[in-house]
Amino acid sequence: MSAVGKGSRSGYRGSVKAAQDFMPNQAAEALYHAMKGFGSDKETIIDLLTSKSNVQRQQIYTSYKTLYGRDLIDDLKYELTGKFETLIVGLIKPPAVYDAKELKGAIQGLGTDESCVIEILASRNNRQIHELTKAYKEVYESDLEADIVGDTSGHFKKMLVVLLQGDREEDDVVSEDLVAEDAKELYEAGELQWGTEESSFITILGNRSFCHLQLVRCVRNTSEYFASRLFKAMKGMGTRDNTLIRIMVSRSEIDMLDIREEFRKKYEKSLHNMIRSDTSGDYKRALLRLCGGDDDAAGEFFPEAAQVAYQIWELSASQRIELKGTVRAAPDFKPEVDAKALRKAMKGFGTDEEMIINIITQRSNTQRQQLRQQFKSQLGRDLMADLKSEVGGPLQKIILGLMMTPAQFDAKQCQKAIKGAGTDERALIEILTTRTNQEIRDISEAYKDAYHSSLEDDLSSDTSGHFKRLLISLIQGNREEGEADLNRAMEDAKELCSSSDEDSGSMESKFISILCMRSYPHLRRVFQDYIKLTNRDIEQTIKNDISGDLMNALIAIVRSIKNKPSFFAERLYKSMKGAGTDDRTLIRIMVSRSEIDLLNIRHEFKQMYDASLYSFIEGDSSGDYSKVLLALCGGED
Repeated sequence: MSAVGKGSRSGYRGSVKAAQDFMPNQAAEALYHAMKGFGSDKETIIDLLTSKSNVQRQQIYTSYKTLYGRDLIDDLKYELTGKFETLIVGLIKPPAVYDAKELKGAIQGLGTDESCVIEILASRNNRQIHELTKAYKEVYESDLEADIVGDTSGHFKKMLVVLLQGDREEDDVVSEDLVAEDAKELYEAGELQWGTEESSFITILGNRSFCHLQLVRCVRNTSEYFASRLFKAMKGMGTRDNTLIRIMVSRSEIDMLDIREEFRKKYEKSLHNMIRSDTSGDYKRALLRLCGGDDDAAGEFFPEAAQVAYQIWELSASQRIELKGTVRAAPDFKPEVDAKALRKAMKGFGTDEEMIINIITQRSNTQRQQLRQQFKSQLGRDLMADLKSEVGGPLQKIILGLMMTPAQFDAKQCQKAIKGAGTDERALIEILTTRTNQEIRDISEAYKDAYHSSLEDDLSSDTSGHFKRLLISLIQGNREEGEADLNRAMEDAKELCSSSDEDSGSMESKFISILCMRSYPHLRRVFQDYIKLTNRDIEQTIKNDISGDLMNALIAIVRSIKNKPSFFAERLYKSMKGAGTDDRTLIRIMVSRSEIDLLNIRHEFKQMYDASLYSFIEGDSSGDYSKVLLALCGGED
């Protein structure tokens, strides 16, 4: 039997801390004067009560009673109103009394607030459960278990009763054998039965330690749970103020910093900003003080999400990955032999697709061009025309694609994306945002040769607005190619930051000019500096502030700079995921990356989706088409 230790974050994770040099009598006196006379000094009330720990607030409560013979809570209720009153009074109560009050409100009256009951009983430890049941009895002269039993029913009632016992295992050592037993019992009680045996779930979920349940995956991340509850409390029309107040009060001295980080990662905005936009007045000010800071503000706060993003860019800037294709030049290549073999494979009745596939997928593109020339000079025939007449469907598309030069193939893909019914913006984005300057210039030249038209002109007539401007900028093939200029990178980052305060047109113009013109090494540094200035990744800003095809193109540039193989791995996954296959995208990437970085793409695909590219292709294609794709893939990871 082995043991697993509890992995927890060290240090205090609340947003409210005990005040230094605390003098309860002085604080009580200040509160008294804040409520004396006409009107009340709400700023003083907020400052005093949100800057003290709950233990210190209890001392203030006692001192207030001693000094003035008055009940602080009664005076606050008299002076304050509405949600602000509810919040401030909640801060004054001891945690157990506050929880007891919230549970009483959840189970009395018409209907039960099950979400509130679950939130409290499922997230408190044994000591807190015992304290709140004791407080409930003292305050309401009633038994909490009896009240819950009288207000709930069925297995939900049984589960709550188990939680109310406060007997959850609390050691940090987890028996892996017991975990396996519980997982098996839960599976057999649920999946293998026509009717779920709820008692097994109740026993295990209500009694095992949190560490134990995390390994069974029956208990979710507590901070993420509260972040989700807060978001739902403020999302949409109207605010669920009871939920918002309860969580902000009850978690401010426990894990508010963790909740803030989870909120930031999950919803790509700070809890502070959401509270600020969803509440108002003194109520808002008090909530923001409990929140403890704005994770979107640069400088003092550098939340985990921003740290992770910064480290990814730092890794991207420092790593020198060797790009490897899956298709290499064939040794002892003899174009005249291959030409004869291909002619034989297509001559007479029936076509030897196996021979065609073996020859074409096992030669480099340079060798294929020699083979085309040899076929013409040796046999007086056009190899492309013969292949086109002998094979059809997606097999034809991928075979003909392999026989073109990379520039010809990309030019054809661009032409297909522009012409016909509707523009395939994603194809244009994928090609033009990931090619080098030289590749872009070669594509433009091949396009003119093949279609007797300018790629720039055709793009101009088929697209519009800032998206058109971005594409035209890219097809110039004039991206800078030097290393990062540190001073200029910070200036560029500041330029991108300041653009968020301008109108959308000016903002989009700045993003286009910087992201389309600066070198990749330079932009990696710009994006690191941007995180330092804003506490957010550049991709998040693009998603939040820009929309449509321009957003997709800018994100493609960012992801290509960050990790180009990963960008293509995601595109391949999406081309095969779900019902139907996007063969055009699948063929385009497999052909165009086979000699550049398809091996790297394969490895990224495996890491990202825990499945091999080879097996995905095998399950999503068939026949000779599948054979070509698998040959290009180069092997099973």
